[in-house]
Amino acid sequence: MLWSERRELNRSNISPMFSWSSELKLSLSEAGAVQLAAQGLIKSPKKRATKADVLREIRRMGGLQIDTISVVARSQHLVLWSRLGEYNEEWLDELHAEGALFEYYSHAACYLPTEDFRLYRHKMLEAKNRDGRGKDLSAADQESLNKLHEHIRHAGAVRSSDFDRVGAAGAGWWDWKPEKLALERLHLAGIVMISKREGFQRLYDLRERVLPDWDDALALPAADARRELIIKAVRALGIASPKWVSWYFYNSLKRYHSIRAIPPVLSQLVDEGTLIEIKVDGLPFYIHRENIEWAERAAAGRLKPTLTTLLSPFDPLVRDRDRALELFGFHYRIEVYVPEEKRKHGYFSLPILHRGRIIGRLDPKAHRKQGVFEVKSIHLEPGIPITDVMVSDLAQTLKKCAAWHKTPEVVIRLSDPPELAGPISAELANSA
Repeated sequence: MLWSERRELNRSNISPMFSWSSELKLSLSEAGAVQLAAQGLIKSPKKRATKADVLREIRRMGGLQIDTISVVARSQHLVLWSRLGEYNEEWLDELHAEGALFEYYSHAACYLPTEDFRLYRHKMLEAKNRDGRGKDLSAADQESLNKLHEHIRHAGAVRSSDFDRVGAAGAGWWDWKPEKLALERLHLAGIVMISKREGFQRLYDLRERVLPDWDDALALPAADARRELIIKAVRALGIASPKWVSWYFYNSLKRYHSIRAIPPVLSQLVDEGTLIEIKVDGLPFYIHRENIEWAERAAAGRLKPTLTTLLSPFDPLVRDRDRALELFGFHYRIEVYVPEEKRKHGYFSLPILHRGRIIGRLDPKAHRKQGVFEVKSIHLEPGIPITDVMVSDLAQTLKKCAAWHKTPEVVIRLSDPPELAGPISAELANSA
């Protein structure tokens, strides 16, 4: 009898204490299929995306990382496209402005479902009257924050660009002017929130104006919030080791010194029946009970990934580089910060997901004015054979991605192996 069938029989039981861990064993490749299913990356969507689908995917992932790089679509949009196909990018801004999403720091700066505000509020309250390193603010800094707070209260929402820089700019990546730094401190403390974005400019407003119905009595204590985030991480990952869990909501689970506390919580959640412990290549892993049917299908050989797509470097599937290596055998390094002459794969190379495997990466550039989607280079992983199915899937993926960028002409400059570019270009020409 499958665990999912036994679950139905146990719904009427008084005690939730059960475990079928010894009955279900997976290989690493089968675990990978479960993770793809949980992440919405196992097959192409059957219908055109709606705004509700955008919110659903963010809820599925637990958060959507925000990044500024725009050689192609910004990361937050590329992550959604990988799962939804072509969609209206304005929907993300609309969901934010409508209050379905809020911006805060999870593993990084993210769009988060507003119902999860209660999981992060304790971090905001802990950050009040503290600087970015957790130290008490000086009297002068506190006075500056108070003045800015009052300015927003009376003048309304502001952007950092509303304030002129005094003095010359420095050369650092994070050379923020004082008002920008103050706005970020107020945001970290939840005194102000980002009400919306205008272009890519953040608009900061008072928390009580952005979330007027919020009551701090709803905020979960830190330990309870971390427990909920652990559950959300396991659910989003599909199947997880304790280390993978600790990295999924990095700032909330690792930097807050809870990594040693994660295994006991996982064990408690198994005892309660929320999670199931199973074996992957003989090692203990955890799966949320809502995902157990995917694990059963994978173990029976009936969970077959068919999606081919491009992934953002910050996609939840690959942003934990160690997990990507362990689960998919894919070693990834983003080369944005690497000097050009030392780059191996390109400035913003995108991992290529092909039917359950990460088979390579390509370095794209969308020339929007010219209508050209340039593939500066495409590299397959060592030992990956070129097949007709791969060529067809890659050509269709590039065609769809280029059309979404409104750059319909696809040009491939270089490929490794060299014999890959020709067949893809020919397939693109035949499908034009």
